[in-house]
Amino acid sequence: MNVQFPTRRAVGAICCLLGLVGVMVGLRAQDSQADAGTAAFESEDTAERASAVLAGGCFWCVETDLEKLPGVIDVISGYSGGRTKNPTYKNYASGGHREVVFVVYDPREITFAGLVEYHIKHIDPTNKAGQFKDIGKQYSPAIYYANPEEKQAAERVIAAIDKLGVYRGKIGVAIEERQAFWPAEDYHQDYHTKNMLKYNVFRFQSGRDAFVAKHWKNGRANELELPGAYPKAKAPSDAQMASKTKEQTRPWLNFAKPKPAELRKRLSAIQYKVTQQDGTEPAFRNTYWDNKKEGLYVDVVSGAPLFSSRDKYKSGTGWPSFVAPISMDYVVFKQDRKLFYTRVEVRSRIGDSHLGHVFNDGPPARGGKRYCMNSAALRFVPKEKLEEQGYGEFLKLFE
Repeated sequence: MNVQFPTRRAVGAICCLLGLVGVMVGLRAQDSQADAGTAAFESEDTAERASAVLAGGCFWCVETDLEKLPGVIDVISGYSGGRTKNPTYKNYASGGHREVVFVVYDPREITFAGLVEYHIKHIDPTNKAGQFKDIGKQYSPAIYYANPEEKQAAERVIAAIDKLGVYRGKIGVAIEERQAFWPAEDYHQDYHTKNMLKYNVFRFQSGRDAFVAKHWKNGRANELELPGAYPKAKAPSDAQMASKTKEQTRPWLNFAKPKPAELRKRLSAIQYKVTQQDGTEPAFRNTYWDNKKEGLYVDVVSGAPLFSSRDKYKSGTGWPSFVAPISMDYVVFKQDRKLFYTRVEVRSRIGDSHLGHVFNDGPPARGGKRYCMNSAALRFVPKEKLEEQGYGEFLKLFE
């Protein structure tokens, strides 16, 4: 079903922050005007804290990705690169600005080159006219440098990735001198946590994750592999690199979805109906609705880890219910209009299996969400068998 989802600008256009934005950790106010609602600032870089400004389309998405990178302390969405002061979401594009993020990181853990490599791997660096469904210069990718060393590092990383031949087209990310950074309105900061479902539906519809997964298989986008990504004191040893390579062989990351005829052989009738035909199994007459054992619930099709028994609770609905997935990296959300009202469907990102739906009537003290899943879409791996079945890394969830 083709879903027409509102544009991100329509979702965010109602917000405007009044008053000054307070100085953020380690950041110094450089200019301010109370009537504009924003203040340009830059970091006071030290041996323990450095900063960078990067652009890659939707700043909600870029912020989310970079927050996952070890060594990153904080990521702030905003605007930069234009000719006007105090831009807002309503006028930043007309002032020549891009949507950017201000990254505060620990230079003892990661280098500027490492940031650039990670950033390039999580955008479409061949698209100079925008990013994914967001078109226009304001969404075009860019790396801003503060000194000649950073410029050279950015050029070196781009040349190295170009040489890998991952992309069909040549990388066209702009490398520009750093200018004043203007924080975006409060509404846009940490949007992926404050508006989780809307954000995840938007991100899925954009095609960003599918593009990254297609070009950087087996989780390679999250690995820094180019020389100079780490400070010398933190550069991984050969043994550590071998361990990382082993991690990348997780079976679910190598999953290739079989054709329907093969899936019909592998799955039971109810498993096929639920996962491949968006079906729903009977309440109270399914395998896991009352399962109280400790362990992991994985996608019955791909084996991708989805939910922990620690996040399962008795909802009274007759289906296994959870307050949250193990990671948003393994699920996607879609609008479901099959009934007389709109629901939010939950699917397995790797296996593209229908899992169930998410509702806003979960336990308030645990986030307020109810992930109502079908047992037929899941396979339960008991805690004592996690290691032998390749899920040993998740034993820490039960400590």
